[in-house]
Amino acid sequence: MTGLTTLGPTASLEEAVAVVDRDGGVIIRDFLDSQTLAELRSDIENAVSAVPWGEDDFSGHRTKRLYGVFQHTPHAATTVRHRLYAGLAAHYLQRPKPAYVGEDIYELVPNYYVGVSTVIDIHPGEGAQPLHRDDTVWQWRHHEGYNQARVQIMVAVTDFTAENGGTMVIPGSHQWDDERCPKVEEAVSTEMSAGSALIWLGGTFHGGGTNRSDSNRIGLSIGLDLSYLRQEENAYLTYPTEVMKTFDEDIQALLGWNTCPPGTGFVAHQGVMADPIFLLKDDGAPISNSYTMFDKKPSDTSV
Repeated sequence: MTGLTTLGPTASLEEAVAVVDRDGGVIIRDFLDSQTLAELRSDIENAVSAVPWGEDDFSGHRTKRLYGVFQHTPHAATTVRHRLYAGLAAHYLQRPKPAYVGEDIYELVPNYYVGVSTVIDIHPGEGAQPLHRDDTVWQWRHHEGYNQARVQIMVAVTDFTAENGGTMVIPGSHQWDDERCPKVEEAVSTEMSAGSALIWLGGTFHGGGTNRSDSNRIGLSIGLDLSYLRQEENAYLTYPTEVMKTFDEDIQALLGWNTCPPGTGFVAHQGVMADPIFLLKDDGAPISNSYTMFDKKPSDTSV
């Protein structure tokens, strides 16, 4: 079976979208430059070494998983800011939907946030992970024309090969309904050099491969999700408030300290339905109202 398409780092967003529309995923070569990759690996190496082995077949018995990655390396932020990853997330997740408010129709455009972040370190002797869809976490349903809930990335911190457990992907499975069972023989191994990245949709079947090599395979994986869905990784408890305050505002918002139009996730403050990011600012910072969307001009879109 033919493997996933690899595009170069200068590929356009339109090229990446065309491949993902067809296959459910794409590989971007040299997603991170060599210096950034070296810094990322240095940042996470010690933290991962202290993590215990997994304890079930899904997490792996010879696999270590480090969560809350934004507090371990600034290059988790580098990853979510990348033009192709952010561009693909916006393309698949920020799709407008018309809705009546009274007799007016408004166009609601959801934003997205980080649903989970993890370093996955697969060691020799680990077996293959069961093939699955990431959007199963919300019991998502798949039918013709369904909306994607997640756009996931796996950055190769080490080389990914068929021998060391490179992520298995079933091309085109994002187009399947919920009645079709994934078969191992339908999957292909992700083979990419360190610094490259696999980006795939929440509806695409995939899973970690068997590591038959004599070295471990390390990847940084992040999911960007529709922000009206519950985060898989509870960022409010994963990151202490004092740690969250050290992040740039765009990362604070991506980790959930924001609202999704028209106001999912607001915090009540002095009679205002406020965007929660004000809680991370100094006292006296202006409070934004989460419901300013309804001050916009109604859309001409029909429901």
